[in-house]
Amino acid sequence: MVELSFPWPRLRAYQLEVARAILVAVRAGDGRTLTVQIARQGGKNELSSRVETLLLLTAGAGDCLKIAPSLRPQGLISLNRLWTRLREAGLAPPAARQGQTIELGSNRLVLLSAGSSANVLGHTAGALMEIDEAQDVDAERFSRDFRPMGASRATPVVFYGTPWSETSLLEEMKQRHLELERRDGVRRHFEFDWEVVAAANPAYAAFARQERDRLGEQHVTWRTQYCLETVPGAGRLFTRPQLTLMRGDHPRARRRDRGLEGALIVAGLDVAGESLLAGRDQDETVLTLLTLAPAPAGPLPLLRILDHLVWRGTSHDRLLDELTPLLGQSWRPQTVEIDVSGIGEGLAAGLLARLSVTARRAQIQRIRFSEQMKSRLGFGLLAAAERIRCYADDGSAEYRAFWRQMTRARASYKPNRLMSFSVDPAEGHDDYLVSLALAVEAAATAQPRVARGRRRSVEAEC
Repeated sequence: MVELSFPWPRLRAYQLEVARAILVAVRAGDGRTLTVQIARQGGKNELSSRVETLLLLTAGAGDCLKIAPSLRPQGLISLNRLWTRLREAGLAPPAARQGQTIELGSNRLVLLSAGSSANVLGHTAGALMEIDEAQDVDAERFSRDFRPMGASRATPVVFYGTPWSETSLLEEMKQRHLELERRDGVRRHFEFDWEVVAAANPAYAAFARQERDRLGEQHVTWRTQYCLETVPGAGRLFTRPQLTLMRGDHPRARRRDRGLEGALIVAGLDVAGESLLAGRDQDETVLTLLTLAPAPAGPLPLLRILDHLVWRGTSHDRLLDELTPLLGQSWRPQTVEIDVSGIGEGLAAGLLARLSVTARRAQIQRIRFSEQMKSRLGFGLLAAAERIRCYADDGSAEYRAFWRQMTRARASYKPNRLMSFSVDPAEGHDDYLVSLALAVEAAATAQPRVARGRRRSVEAEC
């Protein structure tokens, strides 16, 4: 690889290894493909910008195409990095930037979106085609719209990203490359997890260990973006070690007693439909109450489940009558997160009005479920899983129902790093699960009170 003489930080050994392989593929002009997986913040974008700079300075490189899942933010972040590097090198001018294109002499870097509504037909690839965040690019669209752009020059293609689902474009190409490597011994897949990056950068090592401690080793973000593991398309939400840790030994509480005076308590309320005929399989309204307690080790608190309150087939008028004293007098949580996607809106409005009149302290947070919000709640629940502690077995129906849902909860991982969680309807309901996720979300934003102020309602929607 030609070394640039500009005052830039030197590439690390693993970045140089990939850069050399890409330039060998460009010189060979045989249409080969490569996959590159580098742990999060490990220098993938810096590596890409260096290669792009070299190609812009290479006679006859033509149009190098960079495809991103969307122009904002992924595509423009990459384009901005390349433009910054060219300016630092004193190449801008003569390099010029216009829209989604950077031009230097007769060569160009052209940014294209792989979004479903983007019109990309008509482009022809020159020396290189790059697919950024390839785990989020639709495999069928790549094959139909982008791969043919390299036909006239047998353009090599590099797929960058971190693992996600086992059905992604990145995973598909990785497996193809590993199979070809077994046949001919030519390396096509390059993978450097957080330990490789940490060995080259002590500051990164400290950061990554903090992330591991914060998220837990079983968290999907740690596994995919740092350890470079692919997650299955669907599977159990919680691991056995996580479920074991959740089994606490503190007694179930029925109200804020002396031992809880001054404790920071939050709640999550999953609202079921009202019915005069409460059948056995009907959804339940579940209120989960959590308290934040100091952890023996680590900066994040334990989340102790204090109580589960459950209603089945109860009218919302009666629910409102019963919840008002529970929240305003018995428990006095700082925050109550309520799912208002469907029938919970009226109940949330009623609670807000009544608790304001009684001058109680509970803040009502209305959560409107969407694909993005459900994903956020799921990841939050996973991040906190090893800090959650349920009360000790008291022989109650609520205790049994909670654990039935925890052990049956499933996660489904989708493109664009989204996930959903639920209990298969054939195996039961997920009211305790959703209520817990809402309570954990409330705990994530809870703050010790320093003064009383006017209550307000906050609606979160993604």
